Amino acid sequence: MESEEAAAQLRGWFSGRLPEGWFTGPVEIVLDREEIAVVGAIPEPTAESDVEKAAMIDGLVRRFREETRERRIEIAKEAERKFRQKVSWGVSCGGETVMFTTLSVPVMTRLRQSERQVLDTLVAAGVARSRSDALAWCVRLVGTHTDTWLAELRDALQHVDRVRAAGPEL
Repeated sequence: MESEEAAAQLRGWFSGRLPEGWFTGPVEIVLDREEIAVVGAIPEPTAESDVEKAAMIDGLVRRFREETRERRIEIAKEAERKFRQKVSWGVSCGGETVMFTTLSVPVMTRLRQSERQVLDTLVAAGVARSRSDALAWCVRLVGTHTDTWLAELRDALQHVDRVRAAGPEL
């Protein structure tokens, strides 16, 4: 199943399965080979200052997480049996996304000495606790500074998936 079709199926299933009132709109589904991330928007509070608003958002996110924990676990177990992938949860509020649970998946890579030295420098400087943390930090940094380019690349890959699906069967 192509990723666009899989995401649509998951969005539909979760939209039908989630209790009404949890989120202000449809959930966002982020899908990869190991994990289904379900992110829903909760109402943004109004406050007199940015500091107060940030504190309110923090409180709302924590309250939502605690109040929905048992149902989220139940729904996740059901989805994991049905779709054979782990489910993680998050909310967006006030332009920020907070993930409650996510998988940390080991990824094997081969690095040359100069690349390992970059990681070792980050560890020595206290930026990261280990080479693994340093590599994750580098990936987050690249992702932050290349969001637009990565979004264009993902769109192009979805186009390739659509063209491939429309082509002749082998």
